[in-house]
Amino acid sequence: MSHNNKNVRIVRVKKKKLRKKVLFVLIPLLIAFLSIVGYGAYLYTKADTVLSDSYVEVEREKSPLRDAEIDPNIDNVSVLIMGVDSNDHRDNAESARTDALMVATFNKDDKSINIVSIPRDSLVYIPEVGYEDKINHAHYFGGTEAAIETVENLLDIPVDYYVKLNFHAFVDVVDALDGITVDVPYEFKESNSMDKRDSIHLYPGVQNVDGEEALALARTRKLDNDIQRGIRQQEIIKSVIDKATSVNSILNYDDLLEAVGDNLVTNMTFSDIKTFITYGTSGGKLKVDTYTLEGTDYQPGGVYYWALDYPALEETKMLLKDHLELPNAIVDNDDNDDNDDGWIQEDAATNESY
Repeated sequence: MSHNNKNVRIVRVKKKKLRKKVLFVLIPLLIAFLSIVGYGAYLYTKADTVLSDSYVEVEREKSPLRDAEIDPNIDNVSVLIMGVDSNDHRDNAESARTDALMVATFNKDDKSINIVSIPRDSLVYIPEVGYEDKINHAHYFGGTEAAIETVENLLDIPVDYYVKLNFHAFVDVVDALDGITVDVPYEFKESNSMDKRDSIHLYPGVQNVDGEEALALARTRKLDNDIQRGIRQQEIIKSVIDKATSVNSILNYDDLLEAVGDNLVTNMTFSDIKTFITYGTSGGKLKVDTYTLEGTDYQPGGVYYWALDYPALEETKMLLKDHLELPNAIVDNDDNDDNDDGWIQEDAATNESY
């Protein structure tokens, strides 16, 4: 064999070895890529199925406070979040009260969310029954639509969408994320999602909690009040958002979909929900601000209520309207009232003094 032929053979052997090394690297990468694409396609299909099964429309095409139907791709929108005190043990899905009630407004340009907690004992006018009562009774009186109508009447903003979750959904979502990090303010014992008394025992401090423990923290108010409870619920929701939108949680999405599948009711379509995902994936940090309706304790005849501070309520209304970029019209119901301080007074029934 000539020297030149020997060199050619050596080059060919080296090329073969190089190709083997390249294939050794590329094949696993290709498999990984196809697996990710396949997993993504699977999740997409499953999410479509789960959310389609959870879809329940309300008996109106749009809020009466909207001039036209909204498009979440271009419009700022609001979502009413209801946590209802129903579970398999209570068998009360149709007559449950709202254990947590929050309104979230989404601003498309700012990529920001405002979350307002409404204390469950807030004394408000409930249109469904025509008198004032605790706001958490609205769902008991007339289900989803009565709750929506009551919140719209209270805050004077349209409720475009609603999301309703029960105890089981909350527990399963947190468990699907392998727990969330929270700051427990004090030691306490609380019932679990099946009402087993004092079965959850937590100590103060920053810690990772599972679904049952997170629910207990969200529900308890033995050592503080409804306002602090609302603040805790907001912090828990932010912890869930942070964990769910982290890269490490991608492989948990299948479990997340399973968690909400049987325990979620909403009037959002799968297409609607995809637009909300862009708030957390379009670059930059998602801004989330939280608020709680101010008020004072009020206990006529031995029944406890949270009497809302109406000047503070009007400020909250304006804040939400500004965030939704709605007209901030001033309405004066009394032409003879010389004390026009600029507050919106649209429904005298919701602005009675106590």
